[in-house]
Amino acid sequence: MKILVPFSLIITLFFSSCSPKNRIIYNYLEDTRDTSIKREILLTETIIQKNDLLNIQVYSASLDSKADELYNVRTQGMGQSEELLGILVNQQGNIEFPRVGVIHAEGLTKNQLAEKIKSKIGPELTNTSVIVRFLNFRITVLGEVGRPGDLTIRTEKLTLLEALGMAGDITEFGKKKEVKILRENNGRRQLGIIDLTSQTMFESPYYQLQQNDVVMVEQTRFKVQDLERQRISNQISLVTGVITAAAVIISLFRK
Repeated sequence: MKILVPFSLIITLFFSSCSPKNRIIYNYLEDTRDTSIKREILLTETIIQKNDLLNIQVYSASLDSKADELYNVRTQGMGQSEELLGILVNQQGNIEFPRVGVIHAEGLTKNQLAEKIKSKIGPELTNTSVIVRFLNFRITVLGEVGRPGDLTIRTEKLTLLEALGMAGDITEFGKKKEVKILRENNGRRQLGIIDLTSQTMFESPYYQLQQNDVVMVEQTRFKVQDLERQRISNQISLVTGVITAAAVIISLFRK
């Protein structure tokens, strides 16, 4: 029975040495050159979607200050605790705007919606300005990142690289060449795939994230191999532990 302990140690060392070697690590923008002298890539504007919460403020040069207030949803609270109240984009893609009524907002940018509102209230006010802001700009990052979960963004423009940075970056087991972005557009779900090692990612419509996008970073095969190796190693450790304990007990009874 004395050979049981060395034998169990050999088995453990064998399986612990079976970890994947020479992992391929992809860096950001590997397949790229200096693009500073090339044409500028314009980022797309955020599109208004169903369930968006908008803050819309109307200003004008009217001598009667109360004229503007009739169109504005007031803030709630006082001082630092003051909170902007929003107007919800309903399931039909419409908003209910004060003194105007129903306006279709889905599919428009903030500026387009502002111009639409301005055209409807223009005759009643002088030199009208309309400012539209998002109150619920949120992104979800899942998978092989440092801190998966929801990101609530105060600004209204967020790139894929910025979102990944806020989520703790992609781990060594994440696929940088196949990052997936799930997006809902006009009630239809769309899936985009971006290669973060290539400069072509800047040309993708999914590089500039939209509100409610879901970013998914999948595991590489090395992560699957590591998990399998860990599972086998745990099983071997359990077996060797039982064998070692049995060998100790037998040796005690033989004395």
